[in-house]
Amino acid sequence: MPKPVEEEVDRQLKKLERMHPDSAETATLRNWLDIMVALPWSKSSKENLDLRKAQEILDNDHFGLEKVKERILEALAVRKIKEKPKGSILCLVGPPGVGKTSLGRSIAHAINRKFVRLSLGGVHDEAEIRGHRRTYVGAMPGRVIQSIQQAGTNNPLIMLDEIDKVSSDFRGDPSSALLEVLDPEQNNSFRDNYLGVPFDLSNVMFMTTANILETIQPALRDRMEVIRLAGYTEEEKLQITIRHILPKQMEENGISAANLGISESGLRDIVAKYTRESGLRQLEREVATICRKVARRVAEGDPSKVVITEANLHEFLGPAKIEPDSMLRHDEVGVATGLAVTATGGDILFIEAITMKGKGQLQLTGQLGDVMRESAQAAYSYAKSRARDLGIDEEIFGQVDIHIHIPEGAIPKDGPSAGITMATALVSALSNRPVRNNVAMTGEITLRGEVLPIGGVKEKVLAAYRARIRKVILPAQNRKDMHEVPEETQKEMEFVFVENVRQVFREALKPAKKVKIASTGE
Repeated sequence: MPKPVEEEVDRQLKKLERMHPDSAETATLRNWLDIMVALPWSKSSKENLDLRKAQEILDNDHFGLEKVKERILEALAVRKIKEKPKGSILCLVGPPGVGKTSLGRSIAHAINRKFVRLSLGGVHDEAEIRGHRRTYVGAMPGRVIQSIQQAGTNNPLIMLDEIDKVSSDFRGDPSSALLEVLDPEQNNSFRDNYLGVPFDLSNVMFMTTANILETIQPALRDRMEVIRLAGYTEEEKLQITIRHILPKQMEENGISAANLGISESGLRDIVAKYTRESGLRQLEREVATICRKVARRVAEGDPSKVVITEANLHEFLGPAKIEPDSMLRHDEVGVATGLAVTATGGDILFIEAITMKGKGQLQLTGQLGDVMRESAQAAYSYAKSRARDLGIDEEIFGQVDIHIHIPEGAIPKDGPSAGITMATALVSALSNRPVRNNVAMTGEITLRGEVLPIGGVKEKVLAAYRARIRKVILPAQNRKDMHEVPEETQKEMEFVFVENVRQVFREALKPAKKVKIASTGE
C-alpha cells in the first residue's frame, strides 16, 4: 500500500484492538480492513507489448473494424516507448450487435490484461460508482473498486457498458461521479466513500460503449475519445459468418462439417433476404435455426450431410422475410430516389410528388418530422422563386396543389438530408421532366439552392449499391468522407459532388416530356 494508506490502516487496526469484540462497529471495521487488504494496491499483470502478436489476436477475434484496431495498437506503441503514459478513454459508439463489448474482451486478451465488464444500464444511484460511507448499514465500495478487487490486479481493462443509459434521480447523478473516474488528470487519486483513502486508477484502461451520444452528459462526453462503429457491409457479414458465426453455432448445437454445409450463395441469401440490421444478432439467430434443424435430423438417426443452397434455404427458414431494395424500373415524373440512415444502416427512400388542381397549397405526408417538413418548404420556396430558370410556368403555382409523400408511412422519418431529393421530385412534377431511375441523392438544401453536407455517407452509399444504383449525387463538402466507403464499392460506382441544386437537376432530370396538343385546324 502507499504510505499514507498504510498509516490509516495501522491506525484503524490499533482502534480495532482496543474495541470490544461484540460491539457493532467491530464487524464494520473488520470488513473495511478485509477489503483494504484484499485490494491489489501494487499487484499488476504484465502487459503484452508485442504489437505483431496483439494485431494477430485482434484480427483473429474480429473481422474488419480497422479504425478501432489501429487506435488500440497506437496506444500499445506509446506504452512500449513511455513508461507511464496518460491514457485516453475510448468510447465505442454504434448500433446494437456490431461487437462493441466483445471487442473490449478481445483487446484485453491482446494486451494480456484482466477484463471486467461493468454494466451501467439503468444505474441511477451515485453510490453505485463512488461507494457508501461506512456509517451506513450494509455499506460497500462502489462498483469501480469492486471491479478492481474482482480482477485482482490494479491494471485491468474495465469496460463501462451502455454509458448512454445512465439515469439520475434524487439519489444523485452517477454520470457526474464518473467524471472523476474517467479523467486521466484526476483519477490517480480517486477517493471511494467507503475506503476513505485515495486509490490510483491511472493504471486502469477504461473503455465505454454507447448506442447514441446525445444522452451522454456533455462534460462526460468531452473526456472520451469517440470511435464510431458503423454497421457491417454485406461482404463483411458474409466473411464474419464463414469465419466466426457458423463454426460457433455448429459447435454450440453439437454438429460438425460432416452434418452441415452452407454454400456461399446460401449465406448471401441469409444476409440479404432474412436480416436487415447493422449488427449480427439476427444473422446469428437465423444460422442457429438452421443448425438446430440439422441437429434434430442427426438426433433422429439421419446421418446424411445437409447442404444448404439458395434453392433449398426456404425449407429451413421459411419464405424470405425481406425483399431487397431495388431501384425504380422506369424513369418517372415526380419520383426521386433519396438515401437515408436508419437503425439498421442505410436505406433508399422514394420521394413522390404530384400536382393536382387547387390553389397553391403544399401537402406533406408519410409521418415526417419537423426538420423534414421544413426541408420540403425550403425546396418549394426555391422552386417557386426560380420558376422561370427551371422551365416551370410561374402561373402554375396558383392553379395547382402539390402533394409530397414518402412511402412506408408507418415509419417516422426526420432530418434535413432529403432536401435535394424533395426539390428534385418537386421540380420534376412541376416541369414534367422525368427523374433518372439509376440516380440516388442526398444533401440538405438552402433557400438559395446551395447543397449542404450530411452525415452517414458510408451507410448511404452502401444502400445505393445494394439497390443496384450506380450513380450517387453527394454534397461537395462530403468528398472528405469518401475514405470510409470500401474501395471495391467506389470502383463500381460514379459519384457526382455538387454545390448547388442546379447541378443536381442537370444530373438527375431528363428533358421535359412533350405533351401532344390536338390540332385546332389553324
